[in-house]
Amino acid sequence: MAGQQFQYDDSGNTFFYFLTSFVGLIVIPATYYLWPRDQNAEQLRLKSLRKVHGRCLWYCLRLMKSQQSIIPTLKKAALLFGWAVFLLLAYKVSKLDREYQEYNPYEVLGLDQGASVSEIKKQYRLLSLKFHPDKGGDEDLFMRIAKAHSALTNDESRQNWETYGNPDGPKATSFGIALPAWIVDSKNSMLVLLVYGLAFMVILPVVVGTWWYRSIRYSGDQILINTTQLFMHFMYKTPNMNMKRLSMVLTAAFEFDPRSNKEATIRPTDNIQVPQLIRELGNINVKKKEPPFCYPYSLKARVLVLAHLARMEVSDDIEEDQRFVVRKSPALLQEMVNVGCQLTMMANNNCMKLTQMIVQGLQESKSPLLQLPHFEEEHLRYCVSKKYKVRSLQDLVSLKDSDRRSMLRFLGEEKYDEVMAVLASFPSITMDTKLQVLDDEDSNNITAGSIVTVTVTLTRKRMAVRVGRMEGGLQGDVSKTKAKVWQNKTKAAKKTKQSKKKKLTKKKPLPLPAAKAKQANGSASGSEVVAVAKEDEEDRSDKGSESEEGNKDSPSERDEESDKQSDTEQDEIAGDDEEEWEALQQSVQRRERALLETKSKVTHPVYSLYYPEEKHEWWWLYIADRKDQTLVSMPYHVCTLKDTEEVELKFPAPSKTGNYQYSVILRSDSYLGLDQIRPLKLEVHEAKAVLDNHPQWDIPETEEEDEEQEDSDGIEESEEEDEDND
Repeated sequence: MAGQQFQYDDSGNTFFYFLTSFVGLIVIPATYYLWPRDQNAEQLRLKSLRKVHGRCLWYCLRLMKSQQSIIPTLKKAALLFGWAVFLLLAYKVSKLDREYQEYNPYEVLGLDQGASVSEIKKQYRLLSLKFHPDKGGDEDLFMRIAKAHSALTNDESRQNWETYGNPDGPKATSFGIALPAWIVDSKNSMLVLLVYGLAFMVILPVVVGTWWYRSIRYSGDQILINTTQLFMHFMYKTPNMNMKRLSMVLTAAFEFDPRSNKEATIRPTDNIQVPQLIRELGNINVKKKEPPFCYPYSLKARVLVLAHLARMEVSDDIEEDQRFVVRKSPALLQEMVNVGCQLTMMANNNCMKLTQMIVQGLQESKSPLLQLPHFEEEHLRYCVSKKYKVRSLQDLVSLKDSDRRSMLRFLGEEKYDEVMAVLASFPSITMDTKLQVLDDEDSNNITAGSIVTVTVTLTRKRMAVRVGRMEGGLQGDVSKTKAKVWQNKTKAAKKTKQSKKKKLTKKKPLPLPAAKAKQANGSASGSEVVAVAKEDEEDRSDKGSESEEGNKDSPSERDEESDKQSDTEQDEIAGDDEEEWEALQQSVQRRERALLETKSKVTHPVYSLYYPEEKHEWWWLYIADRKDQTLVSMPYHVCTLKDTEEVELKFPAPSKTGNYQYSVILRSDSYLGLDQIRPLKLEVHEAKAVLDNHPQWDIPETEEEDEEQEDSDGIEESEEEDEDND
């Protein structure tokens, strides 16, 4: 039996194959994932956003970053170097000679395949005279010639060559190891052991341990576990936080502590600049000794957030720290929303409102109009005057173009066009709600304790579309209201009389002669109308009596009519069932597609003058009982609304029957003044009683009983037929 033999690569040829494969496995995927994308596409995108977002802080920072960044160049250089090494190794491998070739004795003797024995012996004699060692030839070459001659002339050697590919019979299986032989050399054993021990016993455990220690400190949303526990403690302690308390809890997050997050920093100049900002801001509860609000990192973060909301200018030393705190705040507030809803189920929207304030850089009491460019505090007096009474973005949109231009006369033409372009980019959301109980026979009947599904269809349009619609719609509404004001009581009374007459004539149509007489002589009097109506009733009663008599005489016709009516009713019921079944199938398919497909969270860029990072429009959607200030359904974070999005909100119906008033609430996480509230009426009925005895549960114990019943029924029927025949 053949043995096994392991050989290290003394020549180094096999090692090049291994090295080429290893480098290729690294370079090819790295090029696909790390090669910088087309910079021109990003520049074109920024150029298209310049008209609207040109004054935003994030836009200016993005332009500066794209101009100053050398990271794409370094990535390209590293990847090109890797490809150069890969191609060099591939060229080296292509030039290597093949070491393992199939043994062919005809090639050794220089003969064609299938030569005769006489030709083989003749060629062997010629080569022996030339390459024999006694004649001064090469000994190794002569041994190969002799081996080839034996393989072709000796029967046993020829059989071994044809069977095993070698005249000497089966050889030991050889395994080549793609490592050079000096690795297992005794002289280098200590060095090799040192490298292996350093790599697998020191570096690898340190890397894995560091990654594991960092990963277990964060939740799935990349929020520190300690921060989540901090939010849970204060949310449980004070469920209804005011805005001041909420900002204190937010800035106490461990993300702003340098001991927990290396991105946060404490500078030596903080002892000078932070107290100066505190004096400018005023009362911010500096003397509060409750931990962690009194810690230096928490106080600094709170001061920077309040300065951002007040739109105060800060020094260059702490401006970078302020941007870091502002960037982290929306994700932390989202965590607070999740914790608060799961812990208390209170409909406290202060967290959502604070997110809007931080993104727009506005205080709670400020006007939403300050989100627009070129609007300052002193300009608001033109808007809130008695003539215009503009206090929100919707009020500004609803104005006529001439009134709007007159109100914004403090703006030049270029600034006014920019304000209109920004206002047109704001979102306008329409909500359509559908209430049903899925997987139920009557999906529109809501019973006590059933799972109610509210399907909300959100449609996003630009405010520009809404501007045109509202201008036309408002003009029509104004004309209608003016017409109503100008109408007199006499005209209204006349209209009511005419409407009554129309109703009478519609219910009791006049015969043609009477109608012609009216057209000729004008409108008939009330008594004539009554008389005509009575005559019609008498005629119909006479016809009805005649038809009844006819029906009495023809029962077959009556049966046919009843059959037709029952058939039409069954067809209508079947059609309704088919429609319900199709709607159910469509909803199931829609849910399956929503589970399988992953939508991008890149929606529409938010216009924010003071937010340091590009942010996209996201929304919160939930159902609440505004009277009790409680949540009915958990808030759903809508992150994929580009044009249309369908969201299903589920909640258990109340256990008691009656009418309930809920509200479907849509809140933005980016804009102030664009929240929407839609009423939701819920009528809860009693649940259906469970049937104890149902026909489908009357199952016979054995099949034999069924067969006996069928046999007995058949015998009785046959006996009755015999009696009838007799």
